Amino acid sequence: MGRSITVLCWNFEANGGTDATKRKEANQLLASLQPDLLFRQEMWGADAKGKSVMDSMEEDLALHGWLGPSSHTAVFATPTLFSPVRGWPDKDAETIWKMPPTVQGLRFLPAGPDAVPVVCGSYHHNYASSTQRHAEADWATTFADKTWITPAGTAVKLPVLMGGDHNSYPVPGAPGDLPLPVLEEIRDRRHRVHRSCLGPDGTRRMCTCPDETLRTAGLEDVARHIAARSGNTHSLARTVTGCATHGPDARIDRIYASEGLLPAVSDVDVIEVPLDMSDHHIVRARLDGDTPADILRQEAHTPQETGAA
Repeated sequence: MGRSITVLCWNFEANGGTDATKRKEANQLLASLQPDLLFRQEMWGADAKGKSVMDSMEEDLALHGWLGPSSHTAVFATPTLFSPVRGWPDKDAETIWKMPPTVQGLRFLPAGPDAVPVVCGSYHHNYASSTQRHAEADWATTFADKTWITPAGTAVKLPVLMGGDHNSYPVPGAPGDLPLPVLEEIRDRRHRVHRSCLGPDGTRRMCTCPDETLRTAGLEDVARHIAARSGNTHSLARTVTGCATHGPDARIDRIYASEGLLPAVSDVDVIEVPLDMSDHHIVRARLDGDTPADILRQEAHTPQETGAA
């Protein structure tokens, strides 16, 4: 296959609201980056007028899209590389998540019909409650608990590639990563509550629960992985710009992958967008064009302990 595969993750603020011109400009920006997979958050209004907004986005991006419950999230993919095999519209998720995720199983066509598909997810963790984010992160680990029956009749766990707005911070420890904000230096005292949680000793600490939960479940922050593997810390760039009320630059938006997919990740960086377009920047991951197919074919012959389907 040769060429790299581009994966983007972006929370485009309120999907442009009622500003159709702004939304068009955002779509043009995304299209210029030539994504093969796109994880979008804040898709509000995309289901309006018979999903005409969603249809327009698919046309602008030249991608096929799946819109999640209540238009909070979406997954887009290029039909020349990815074909849907099933979705997971779990109704229980709507009771757990403030903004329900979109979870779609996609077959990577260059890998062939006998390879396992990939679980692709787009999600948006709760803005104001660390308790809610904790529950949502626990639920997100179930994306990695999906099973597939191979043509040989073997049940295997499916690999995962997913991204979202975590409204929280990575666990410290990656050299070159942005430092955690200092709670007392966040001017807006309500935001101190929104971005912190009570520690075991009863004192407040910055919220890193989603990152810790996902990585414990074997889902790795691909930006952290690239920085550790290559020493290039451009992957750890800010995804939200600091401001007086909310604190310093932060890496709120992240893409995670199953450990088995990590050898396919060749680079990660952040595309900054003007603040008058969105309050979040675009995370971009690149996958080597041939390695994902090799991995997905191999996964079909690697029996694992299985759980919920």
